[in-house]
Amino acid sequence: MAGWYRDTGYELLAANWRCSEGEIDLVFESPSGELVVFCEVKSRTSSCFGTAFDAVTVTKQRRLRRLAARWLAERRSAAPKWRGTREVRFDVAVVTPERGGCMRVEVLEGAF
Repeated sequence: MAGWYRDTGYELLAANWRCSEGEIDLVFESPSGELVVFCEVKSRTSSCFGTAFDAVTVTKQRRLRRLAARWLAERRSAAPKWRGTREVRFDVAVVTPERGGCMRVEVLEGAF
């Protein structure tokens, strides 16, 4: 999954970052360093109960925003380079198994 971002020049900053309030799946920095992307990863074997994109509810979106603010606050207090303003984007990535053991990756940039 992280390969999709690395292929376009993004740097992985954190994977499965946890705190008492929850978890952020992936955090990336754009090649320019001006954008931080928080990515929620979902997987589904079928769409019987809705798509994986549907699983990122408004409640989940609010929690991810709070977690992102906390992640950024921790970085800003720990490193001078993080004290500037950065643009933030929230993506949802869906991993779907296909025949032959392959995985299809779909990324909805700016999902919310």
